[in-house]
Amino acid sequence: MVNPRPGNQREMHCLAAANDICGEGAVWHPEEASVYWTDINRRLLHRYTLRGSSIDTWQFDEPVTAVALTQDPEQLLIVLGGQIILWSTQFHRRSATLFQLPTWPMTRCNDARVGPDGALWFGTMQNNVLHDGGSIPVTQNLGELLSLEVNGQIKVWHTDIGIANTVAWSPYGDSFYFGDTLRNVIYTCEFDRDIGPSTQPVAFAKDFPRGLPDGSAVDSQGYLWNCRYGGSSIVRFAPDGSVAEVIEAPIKNPTTCAFGGPDLKTLYVTSAIAPDIDEGGLGGALFCMQVGVAGLPSNLFRL
Repeated sequence: MVNPRPGNQREMHCLAAANDICGEGAVWHPEEASVYWTDINRRLLHRYTLRGSSIDTWQFDEPVTAVALTQDPEQLLIVLGGQIILWSTQFHRRSATLFQLPTWPMTRCNDARVGPDGALWFGTMQNNVLHDGGSIPVTQNLGELLSLEVNGQIKVWHTDIGIANTVAWSPYGDSFYFGDTLRNVIYTCEFDRDIGPSTQPVAFAKDFPRGLPDGSAVDSQGYLWNCRYGGSSIVRFAPDGSVAEVIEAPIKNPTTCAFGGPDLKTLYVTSAIAPDIDEGGLGGALFCMQVGVAGLPSNLFRL
């Protein structure tokens, strides 16, 4: 049971009415004071810059599923449906290809974040994106959890995942979280910077009744903020897995979130359009919400 708290009245404000079919992959870029995010289905990378409230968008030839920072602030890691690339923020073009998914286009990459070890941790899933940008249901557990080093070394950590989502770590990097949307579960295990996951995963948050687990972010107190796809909410889970707070969202499908702003106390939230209901034009928008606790700075991919 969740006790009502003043925090439940937090308000999400629309920053960019992007009309994303499936907005995802948000990351705060501190040097640019901007938020990058994607629209998977339309193969778009967006950037919202605080100064001037400007929006820039770039088109790719594959679904764009996630964005991550590297040790070079002018190089982003862009996760595409079938590959992972380095992309120049100065010249707006690919500078290197680090990985190609051998099972693409039967499966595709999905959520991704850089770990405290400097590697990219990412999930895969049955490809549900059609050539015209439409979607089909995911019916098979073809997903995996993998890690990628800059030298191209790949490790497969888990298989038999429906939709691999939520890639996050505790403030000290000693606990790791990853989710399976189809099974409505977020797992956790101990994490070692030298060897990766060091214990078998156990259920951290399972069968929560509001929607399904999509992307997450962890704050400086170790609480995991999880966007609930189809559940019109963001849930703040305590480090012990109990529900500390349920935040109502003005849209049906919040998809992922990232802490940003100068003090990391702004939560940026992406969303996906819900074609079955009238959301007043807010579906697929980028939102922001002021929170009373700072998030964690993004880990940087080790070049």
